[in-house]
Amino acid sequence: MSKLSEKQNIKAIVSAIKAEEQSLRARFPILKMQNSIAMAIMLLSLFLLIGVGALYYFALIPAWLCIILAAFITSISHELEHDLIHKQYFSNRPFIHNFMMLTVWLMRPNTVNPWYRRQIHLHHHKVSGTEQDLEERLVGNGIKSPFLRAVVIMDGLLGLLINSKRFSKEIKGFKFLQVFNAGFPITSAYFAILYGVIAYHVVQFIQPFELPPWGTDVVAVAEFLMVVLIVPNMIRSTSLNFVTSSMHYYGGVTNLLEQTHVISSRWFLPFQLFCFDFGRTHTIHHFVPNQPFYIRQLISKKIQLVMAEHGVRFNDLHSLKHANRYLEKDE
Repeated sequence: MSKLSEKQNIKAIVSAIKAEEQSLRARFPILKMQNSIAMAIMLLSLFLLIGVGALYYFALIPAWLCIILAAFITSISHELEHDLIHKQYFSNRPFIHNFMMLTVWLMRPNTVNPWYRRQIHLHHHKVSGTEQDLEERLVGNGIKSPFLRAVVIMDGLLGLLINSKRFSKEIKGFKFLQVFNAGFPITSAYFAILYGVIAYHVVQFIQPFELPPWGTDVVAVAEFLMVVLIVPNMIRSTSLNFVTSSMHYYGGVTNLLEQTHVISSRWFLPFQLFCFDFGRTHTIHHFVPNQPFYIRQLISKKIQLVMAEHGVRFNDLHSLKHANRYLEKDE
């Protein structure tokens, strides 16, 4: 642990991150084409998702393989959305920028729209670790009960309904309908299909019945969407929510060093796979927000050593027992 002051440690980490990025960009001039790289990644991800869906439609791959591949692909679109929120791509060309925002939302339909998420995410950077951090609290951060935490992590809509009253009391400016309506119409359709298919099969199990031809067609489309988009995004969002709500602190936070810890534990590897290694790299983002996600991936190995030297904790899973509170070593 460094004996420098908190400000000095933070400055050292930020300087190291920026220096590694500059070195990387000097060695690979193609990184200057930031907009083009982002568009290529987005289009490739979109076409891969469509391609995987087509392979499943024509029975060339089984449902389980389609779900796993689609979950991984959509995790890339989340990273793109994160960068778009920070206006890393096409910031001076609003039509293309908003087209990308819409596309990544369509690929991840179980989230609020990215324009609203920009508001709560930028606010998250200002109030990270406090009860005012709506973004992290929506995904389970700060919840002590393992059961309630699991529900919120797996089902964002149910979590919102459960915590709405508490949020209204504790979070300034929180309005249930504002968050709920931020999912219309794409997220609304996602949950309508999800709950509709579940309800249909439950009723069929209890009391089987026949559907008219048009009803059979509707169920077939809904079940196809469950495999290629809905279940994959359940896996993706559950993995991401579990990792992010485990690595962000809630309470006891006074500076950047205390907002997150790095998760590199092998026990988290299955979840890291479906959130694009979020646990290993997201702490870098807290120190330098305006940086493309692929840069974080490329410099993370070296920067982890710097962060460890300057006071950032690693795998502080003990904090989960205390509802993510940042505890001093003598507490």
